[in-house]
Amino acid sequence: MTNTPYDPAKEGAQMSFDGRMSYGDYLGLDAILSAQHPLSDAHDEMLFIIQHQTSELWMRLAIHELNAARATLQEGRMRPAFKMLARLSRIFEQLNSAWEVLRTMTPSDYTTFRASLGQSSGFQSHQYRQIEFILGNRNAAMLRPHAHRADVTTLLQEELARPSLYDVALHALHQVQPLPEAVLSRDLTRPHAPDEAVMAAWTQVYRNPTTHWELYELAEKLVDLEDYFRRWRFNHVTTVERVIGFKRGTGGTGGVSYLKRMLEVELFPELWHLRTAL
Repeated sequence: MTNTPYDPAKEGAQMSFDGRMSYGDYLGLDAILSAQHPLSDAHDEMLFIIQHQTSELWMRLAIHELNAARATLQEGRMRPAFKMLARLSRIFEQLNSAWEVLRTMTPSDYTTFRASLGQSSGFQSHQYRQIEFILGNRNAAMLRPHAHRADVTTLLQEELARPSLYDVALHALHQVQPLPEAVLSRDLTRPHAPDEAVMAAWTQVYRNPTTHWELYELAEKLVDLEDYFRRWRFNHVTTVERVIGFKRGTGGTGGVSYLKRMLEVELFPELWHLRTAL
């Protein structure tokens, strides 16, 4: 043991960054760490802002992975897509964990700054809407909260014109278990409706997993993803109820009642329903 201060430079650590790339430069930390602007003196408003900003960063990564997984599946490259889908489940696990921190904020804490939010609400997150559209929960009416941003509206409209992640999975299934043309050429702007032929095709995959291993693994990766996505929604509901009870949301929704309706949405319905039939 020595009292001599440790000097990492003696082991080759870079210590001078004048005109060179540093950690903060690479990550753009000046912009990130200066993006918190509380509108009140309430202590907990900083928690509220950072919770939502970090969630938006995780959602940005989720969109990056969802787009890549969809494109990779369209190319017929299943195994690289599986890694992306597994990562997506871990991303939603992180998003779930964030609610645990927000739940340390009591109703009394929230009321000290809630008025500062005005009409702003997580309901208006265009990244959340983009994730829902990619996953297949498509509703053109949800474009309206973004009408004041032409760039965001265009982004979401373009997403509605693309096949969802589940549409791409169904085209992969069709290569092995033929599906009706009505399923393959449906109106992409609307959500996928449960279909008996689709469920029968996935059931065949589950009854013969060794024969259809890649499709079987794809199905389970999708179930994993929806499982974590559902937990995220559930944790959202319980956190909101814990903090504001049954008050209306700042964005004008019914708050908890609106969020509970969202819990009923099934993204990949046949993959859940077939379990009863097996």
